Amino acid sequence: MSRLQIFEDTNPETALVDTIDGAAIAAELKKIDVRFERWAADAELPADADDNAVLQAYAKDIERIKAEGGYTTVDILRVTKDFENKKAIREKFLNEHTHSEDEVRFFVEGSGMFYLRVGGKVYMTLCTAGDLISVPYGITHWFDMSDSPHITAIRFFENTEGWTPNFTGTDIAQQFPKYEKDAAA
Repeated sequence: MSRLQIFEDTNPETALVDTIDGAAIAAELKKIDVRFERWAADAELPADADDNAVLQAYAKDIERIKAEGGYTTVDILRVTKDFENKKAIREKFLNEHTHSEDEVRFFVEGSGMFYLRVGGKVYMTLCTAGDLISVPYGITHWFDMSDSPHITAIRFFENTEGWTPNFTGTDIAQQFPKYEKDAAA
């Protein structure tokens, strides 16, 4: 279940907002120019669906987002508990960074936590299967998929080089709790 918690960036203990309502999440994130949507697949996906089946199931929404955002490429990110480099891939995005293009992800299965820092606040956004989030380029953020990742996401790109993280060098990410799946519910 999706969830949004908003904190002052100096106080990770007391949430100013805490909601699981999809419309409320979208409205709060829209205030900082972040897009949040819920999607449903056009076709039932089998548990062993390959990348092409995933792309076909969401083809209409993918084409709509590509046209609206000028994205030229999509791919599939899959990380599970058996993924060989899961610790390294988790660590890579646990520090605050920006990108030179939008970070757009649609969660097909599993979950992950985006931490967006804007205007002195941290927006802890739990994304789960069915969620689309579009973080505009330049917004400081970090991402956690937990120590037991399970995520399949469609990623949208204008240019894959734009996805390279530009780290801010702050320690803000260490001041907020990491994403632990059991604690997020």
